[in-house]
Amino acid sequence: MPLLQLIVLAVVQGITEFLPISSSGHLVLTWAAFDRLGLPAVESEAARLDLDVAVHVGTLLAVCLYTWRDLFGILKGVTRLSKGFADPSLRLLAMILIGTLPIIVVGFVFKDLIVAHARSVEVIAWTTIGFGILLWLGDRVGMLIRKVEHLTAGQALIIGLAQVLALVPGTSRSGITMTAARFLGFERAEAARFSLLLAIPAIAGAGLLAGLDLRESGDLQLGRDALLAAAFSFMTALVAIVLMMRWLKGASFTPFVIYRLLLGAALLWWVYS
Repeated sequence: MPLLQLIVLAVVQGITEFLPISSSGHLVLTWAAFDRLGLPAVESEAARLDLDVAVHVGTLLAVCLYTWRDLFGILKGVTRLSKGFADPSLRLLAMILIGTLPIIVVGFVFKDLIVAHARSVEVIAWTTIGFGILLWLGDRVGMLIRKVEHLTAGQALIIGLAQVLALVPGTSRSGITMTAARFLGFERAEAARFSLLLAIPAIAGAGLLAGLDLRESGDLQLGRDALLAAAFSFMTALVAIVLMMRWLKGASFTPFVIYRLLLGAALLWWVYS
């Protein structure tokens, strides 16, 4: 795949993965734009999915770097537990595992069905608008009283069940988990923090499966493209995370909602005109 298209794909993923605007939807739209413009790109749907996951892995490295304090605390807690000592950080690990369980189960069962029927511009247009409105409602009615440390198992499960909806492109994994957290009364930055932590196992699992696919295919060129795309998405995502977290400490999700509504309307015009 040409370097310029790889960079575009990686930058799109890096910017959109942790903003509540749907990275998977933007990736589908990017591939559609490549096709519409007649640009040389990967034709195989399976190879496109592998590259999509590769740029997701790049963003995974970025979120691990950003949340290193939480991850270090969890690692320290696991180490202490192996020596027979309890540690408060293990509670956070438990919440992440509880929140991750639903998407593992549903993703494993319905992955092929979603890939076959949900990766369309029309679906992305409607989910972009619908879940954008839901994000606005959650941000408007949700109180600002809870932090990640207050998270209960039931709340983690609710956020995890909401994350399942992100299997449909256009929903936004970060957007729907932040929406659920805001409805539950979590501060905006804290909702984003837990969303970032939930991204780690979700993206790592998808990255592992894609890596196995690349190894079995034996396509060295696709493997090199995947590594380059991951590197570019890592750099872009790290900048996007820092800027988003700074924004949410003093502002709302409204600009992201407006963007989603405008994008969804434009896509509906594109589809139905």
